[in-house]
Amino acid sequence: MGAGKTNAKPAQVKREATVTRLQADAEVNIACQDNLKFMRKLDDESMDLVVTSPPYNIGKEYEVRRSQDAYIEEQAACIAEAVRVLTPTGSICWQVGNHVDSGEVFPLDILLYPLFRNHGLQLRNRIVWTFGHGLHCQKRFSGRHETILWFTKSDDYKFNLDDVRIPSKYPNKKHFKGPNKGQLSSNPLGKNPSDVWDIPNVKSNHVEKTEHPCQFPVGLIERLVLALTDEGDSVLDPYLGVGSSAIAALKHDRYAFGCDLDQTYIDIAWDRIHALRAGTLRTRPMNKPVYDPNAKDN
Repeated sequence: MGAGKTNAKPAQVKREATVTRLQADAEVNIACQDNLKFMRKLDDESMDLVVTSPPYNIGKEYEVRRSQDAYIEEQAACIAEAVRVLTPTGSICWQVGNHVDSGEVFPLDILLYPLFRNHGLQLRNRIVWTFGHGLHCQKRFSGRHETILWFTKSDDYKFNLDDVRIPSKYPNKKHFKGPNKGQLSSNPLGKNPSDVWDIPNVKSNHVEKTEHPCQFPVGLIERLVLALTDEGDSVLDPYLGVGSSAIAALKHDRYAFGCDLDQTYIDIAWDRIHALRAGTLRTRPMNKPVYDPNAKDN
């Protein structure tokens, strides 16, 4: 979407020129660029968290469908760069669903797992992200979950559990016997959110919805950012889309890096970043309970 297009309106040209000038600032470095080119400019061991959701090779508007072997080869190259730029105490979180071909399901987390293990990475969690909405299948059960593979380079990695605890189911429960009888039996800060996360996906009525067809909910990445990085750390998304990972990083005083091949998505990402800084960006709170239409009012 270059500013020199002859059919562009003056306001559009001005906006595009502004976006071009703002491809990086003190806290953000995002670009409309191939991810290998973008990552190869980054220093070794310079990113504390690489978090992303690559295309699933199912023919969405932002991808070119290819053979499974070609897709895995492409993922292998991107993963190799992600490992190179990751700090020794950092984490990689690769969020994927299924590749579906002629009705047969190929779980991408199973197909991609060996690529990470080939680099000596260690799987810490296979997080299941479950959500309530999506396409209804006719010849199999409707897919309502995807997975996040969380890998680290070593046993010495960052994990800030207290920053992501959720309310306990029984916060006032006490020990009924033993030396701690009468004392609270649960952590007053809340409980571990476990490895199954029920977070609404971004569909038409979601407060964060943009024109991207497969958009990350910010709250999903916020939990990863808070748990796996510290303030001042750097977060990279090599498939940035409309910048939900950048929003999650900036909300919590981290630096945001990322790229995407679609200039329209990069423009939207910048619009969202500016709205965040202006205090006008609407996001769904990270730990907001999922709405239950059948629940009775108290």
